[in-house]
Amino acid sequence: MAKKLDAKDIELYLLENTDFFMSRESLVGELSFKHDAEGATSLLEMQVRKLRDEQTRLMEMLSGFVSTGKENEELFFKSKNLTLSLIAAKNFDIDVCILETLSDSQLKNLEEQTELNMDKNAIHMGPMSKEKMATFFSVDTVKSAVISIMKLQDGFGLLKLGSNDPIKYLGDGDTTFIEYIRDIIVEVLKSKKA
Repeated sequence: MAKKLDAKDIELYLLENTDFFMSRESLVGELSFKHDAEGATSLLEMQVRKLRDEQTRLMEMLSGFVSTGKENEELFFKSKNLTLSLIAAKNFDIDVCILETLSDSQLKNLEEQTELNMDKNAIHMGPMSKEKMATFFSVDTVKSAVISIMKLQDGFGLLKLGSNDPIKYLGDGDTTFIEYIRDIIVEVLKSKKA
């Protein structure tokens, strides 16, 4: 059975081994000291207190960084899984999907024909007139569409998604997913050119 240490034994050991804390500096930072003089604080105590406060602040910051890192890792894996699912998907429930490249002049002509803003990164969504649909799609069954313009290294890209359902794509829909797909397409095409 191990002998229980008491405060007197520890005190005697430290007096006999005055260099004990030389190789255990981190332990000193965890010890508490009381100053004898009431109301007076030594410079050493003030420095130790300041260093402990700084250590506490840095540990809290480090914990915050670790927490943020874990959140970012989770977001990365969710994004990765979404991208892999998109790549593996066989059917997006889209009747027509076309990716087309255009020169600057072709895009200007398309803008004049359709009277739609064809600025870089513009997205048009919803039902359109038969004339506009005929300009974008070679089939006359498309009743609603998403048209996404993207700037490429050489000219422009046009992502055209069409549905035979007139209410599939409504003009007030959220474009976040389309922007995501568009950005992936731009990066993939950019890497293919490199």
